[in-house]
Amino acid sequence: MSQSAQTVSVVKMYAPREQIYARAANGVYANWRWACVWLTQLIFYGLPWLSWNGRQAVLFDLAARKFYLFGIVLWPQDLIYLALLLIIAAFSLFLFTAVAGRVWCGFSCPQTVYTEIFMWFERKIEGERSARMRLDRQPWSIAKFSRKASKHAAWGLFALWTGFTLVAYFTPARTLALEAATLALGPWQSFWILFYGFATYGNAGWLREQVCRYMCPYARFQSSMFDPDTLIVSYDQKRGEPRNALAKATAKNLASGSCIDCSLCVQVCPTGIDIRNGLQSDCIGCAACVDACNSVMDKIGAARGLIRFTTENALRNNLAPKQIARRVLRPRVLIYTGILVLVMSAFWVSLLTRTPLKMDVIRDRGAMGREVEEGMIENAFRLQIMSTDEHPHRYKISVTGIEGISLVTQDEVQLQGAESRAVPVTVHIPKDKGKAGSNTVTFGLQAQDDVQLQVKEKAVFFVPR
Repeated sequence: MSQSAQTVSVVKMYAPREQIYARAANGVYANWRWACVWLTQLIFYGLPWLSWNGRQAVLFDLAARKFYLFGIVLWPQDLIYLALLLIIAAFSLFLFTAVAGRVWCGFSCPQTVYTEIFMWFERKIEGERSARMRLDRQPWSIAKFSRKASKHAAWGLFALWTGFTLVAYFTPARTLALEAATLALGPWQSFWILFYGFATYGNAGWLREQVCRYMCPYARFQSSMFDPDTLIVSYDQKRGEPRNALAKATAKNLASGSCIDCSLCVQVCPTGIDIRNGLQSDCIGCAACVDACNSVMDKIGAARGLIRFTTENALRNNLAPKQIARRVLRPRVLIYTGILVLVMSAFWVSLLTRTPLKMDVIRDRGAMGREVEEGMIENAFRLQIMSTDEHPHRYKISVTGIEGISLVTQDEVQLQGAESRAVPVTVHIPKDKGKAGSNTVTFGLQAQDDVQLQVKEKAVFFVPR
């Protein structure tokens, strides 16, 4: 074969990105989505400024290794609660997905929430969908540059505020604000504010649907949690097809096919899909297409619900809403609910009944046990005491388990609220008491002003052979 006859074919692994100009949707689901935006952001931006017992209500103080959650103080030893919270979050997501598909993605996911906020800025500065498309087609001018610069400035300021707020959960917000105002931020604080700010700016301003399509793994395994009775955003093909152009949308035509092919459902979609092609992994379940289609149906005098939250079984078998509701309590939903209730119950019972006092006893391994004056056997220990009570207490230290055992060092210790302290103690027993080798002893810690505030911990006293 001659060189001129050879052909070269290029196979593209990824389709080029097409710019999506999402149209604003109005309706019931849009109102719910904005309610979720307001609720989540009021909590996120407001919590760092709430005070509790003279300190920040929610603070993860990594330097002091203490986590404050309103009236609860957690130490690194309490990481079991973090594990339980992650399990609760996972099974909650499984439950919501089994019942209502990607409702989390469409209404409460941070990527969705911040994309919605950034799109609001975009609409206010550059205009609605058609105006933004015209602006992007225009050659660069002072007017176009000023609009684009204003939009990105608004995005940047909001992103920096978001980064500042996130860091304020780890550094007291008022201290952080004062340091920022006086340009005295530390290098790590500055880095994380800029890092999270840039991540917010990039994900919500530029990447948007690309995060949902390629970066988020949830879209890839969501189908494993779906079944024919899962509520998803669906297009009713039986009712919508064949499609009729708006000019031909007569009462007779609408009886056979209600879709007038206006494409509004595509224009309002933040990921740019056509829901009429069936369920797709890119669909985040925001229901913007439902609001758009319902508004069109109202205008042409047709019944709502051509696009709606429904199930595969309901579309196939023409199930009524009551029949759909009865299918909600199916085995996988009951299993997820049961596990979730058990884990949440265990979490709250453990949290509410935990003692606010912890003590770890660490024996000095440098000296296993030695004989001192007056025929006494001596062991040295370190008591690592942690208090989650935010009030100061004075504690009495005791030790039992061997006849004649006594503390040689201090037997009292003062702890401030939510304080951790290592207390070295030395213990003696008479030479003729205890067996050679290991002996079990018990250390006790008792608050002098609260009989309920006490803890006991076992340790090993070593007698030389």
